[in-house]
Formats: sequence, C-alpha cells, structure tokens
Amino acid sequence: MYFAFEHPVYLWYLLSIPLLVVTHYAFLKYTRRRALKFANFQALKRVTDEKVVTKNHVILIIRIVIILCLILAIAGTTLWYKGKTNSNDFVIAIDTSSSMTAQDFKPSRIEAAKSYVGTFIDNLDSRAGVGVISFSGAAFIEHLLTENKGEVKTTVSNIEPAPVGGTDIAGAIITGANMLLGSQKGKLMILITDGSNTVSFFTRDPIEESIKYARSNNIMIYTIGMGTNSGPIGYLPEYYNISSVFDEGTLQKIANETGGKYYYAGNNQELDATYKDILSSTKEAYIPIPFASILAVTALIMIFIEWGLISTRFRGLP
Repeated sequence: MYFAFEHPVYLWYLLSIPLLVVTHYAFLKYTRRRALKFANFQALKRVTDEKVVTKNHVILIIRIVIILCLILAIAGTTLWYKGKTNSNDFVIAIDTSSSMTAQDFKPSRIEAAKSYVGTFIDNLDSRAGVGVISFSGAAFIEHLLTENKGEVKTTVSNIEPAPVGGTDIAGAIITGANMLLGSQKGKLMILITDGSNTVSFFTRDPIEESIKYARSNNIMIYTIGMGTNSGPIGYLPEYYNISSVFDEGTLQKIANETGGKYYYAGNNQELDATYKDILSSTKEAYIPIPFASILAVTALIMIFIEWGLISTRFRGLP
C-alpha cells in the first residue's frame, strides 16, 4: 500500500507551508505590538475572562491542513493497494519472431500461442478490457484496449510471424505499460515468448529498466516461456539456421518483481493449462483509490470551519 502522484511537480508547493508558519507568527507579533499601544489588557481580561491576543494555533493548523489538501489534490494523489478485484484490464504480448514458427507445438508455436490467447479472451470477465501487442525485433500495437472481445480475437487470428529479427522483450513491456497507463482498473500484462531479449535501446540493462517502468505504473506481468530453455528448438520450416533459447531466469525476474507469476510451457497441454491459473491469480491486482476529490472537499470544509472560527472565537476586537 502506498501513495502515488499523477502530477508530482505540484508537490514543490508544499514548501509554502513553512512560509505560512513564519508569516503567521510574524503577523501575530505585529498585531500584539499594535494592541499593546492602545488596549487596556487588564480591563479587557476582566470583562471577557479570556486572553485578548492569542497565538491562534488552531487557525494555523487549519490553514496548514487546507493548503496541504489543496496541493495534494492538484498533484493527483492516489492510494494504491494490492487486493481482490473482479475488474481488470489486460495487455497480451505475443512473440512473433521467426523461431515461433517451430513445430514442436502443433501446428506451430505461434499458432498454439494464438489459440491460447483466444481461449484466454473467451474466459475473461465481460467488463475486462484487453489489448494485444506483437513483438520481435520491435514491439507493435495490434489492438488498443477494448471490451469488444470479438474484435481482439479477430486481430489475434491475423497475426503472422514477423520478418524482423530479434526479440525485444523490454520494448514489449514498455509498450504494454503505456497502453495501460490510463486504466482505472487492475493493470495486468501477459507476455508469451520463446526467446531471450536481444534488442536494447537503453544504456543500462533494458530488462531492468522495463521492470522499473512497469512497477512504477502498478502493472503486474505474467510471463510464459514456450518451447525449451536449453538446447535446439527443433524443426523450423523456413528458417533452418535460427536457434532460440528463452532465458527462464529473466522471465522469472520480470514476473516476480512486478507481482505476477512465471509459467513454463513445453507443449500444447502445458500451455493450455496456464490460463485457468492466471485468471485465478489475476483476481488480485493493484487497485487505485483516487484521493483528489476527497482532499478538495476536505479543504472546502476546513475553509468554512476557519471562516466560522475567525468570525466568532478568534474574532478581532474593534
């Protein structure tokens, strides 16, 4: 459980709070000096039975709360916690590199993956949004988030192996995360691949950077490694000289560090068996509670309270 801010730049305005405290006591000192020139405090205290000039700590605290609430409201404060939910948005990333044409899955890896995604979509809640990415040497958005499951299934059925070489897992994660940025539901990503990350546009570790980006945007990633994690991949009908070995450690790292889960699928049956477990696991996700409107209302209420106090208990004497 933690707080996140949609517009963190506005948090710099919190520096105005110490200024408020300083000015409060400065004006209080000035008011007291003026009052000492003209007021008979002994007589006033006998009449009112109260201190005539107070430090107004209550008013100061109320004003601090008002400013704090307003700043946090415009900063877009949101509480994120991990809990049970029936409302999620999914992005499914499918590896379309040439090695996915291997026929150790029937009829091939990519066709088995497409069939799996179709079954997965059929079992999603009707309110769940789903989008699709394909990736090889680069990541491509095949379909944006939508609740129209039929459209997405048609898009998935038309995905073909890409002529571009390489496997850009990090790029797929970042592209999928960007698709989920505007979601107000649980944000989940399923990444299906038979290869290791071979493309890098970062000066540092691309996988580590993509994990940090997904985690900072509260996205849970479930990874599925297809085929083999050691040795040859078997027969490729068109690409005889290509080998593909996926990095199981990397897929485990992606899943573990984003709160998801890793699955190994060595054949069609093992692949098909994962979707029920994923759907069961995804009943828990990072859930947002926007606080901006609550903070704005709190600030408004405190303004009326302050107005009432300075008009009654802390009213200046004529």
